[in-house]
Amino acid sequence: MLINRTRCLLLVAVLGLAACDPGELVSSALKRTAHSVVFPVVNIDMPAEPARKATNCILDAASQEELQLLARDVGVEAGTATKATIRSIAVRPEAQACYAANGVPPVV
Repeated sequence: MLINRTRCLLLVAVLGLAACDPGELVSSALKRTAHSVVFPVVNIDMPAEPARKATNCILDAASQEELQLLARDVGVEAGTATKATIRSIAVRPEAQACYAANGVPPVV
């Protein structure tokens, strides 16, 4: 009985992992890494909760190439070029619409 239950659980786990999209896993990891770079920059100008929401909006508006560029700065303080990249993404209409939908003050 215990062996059958273990086999069932193992089968469910394997099927669950097979359903995962490797590209989506990489994209999610890239976004989390970029978040650790963008959040401290955004948090300078606003409290933590709005900064978290604004960071998510910025990351959602970023291209894959921009996410890769931002993620390169993980573990170091963001420099002038990184801050400029964050700002250019932050002022896009899609980021501004996301701010409005989440109650975040717009970046000007």
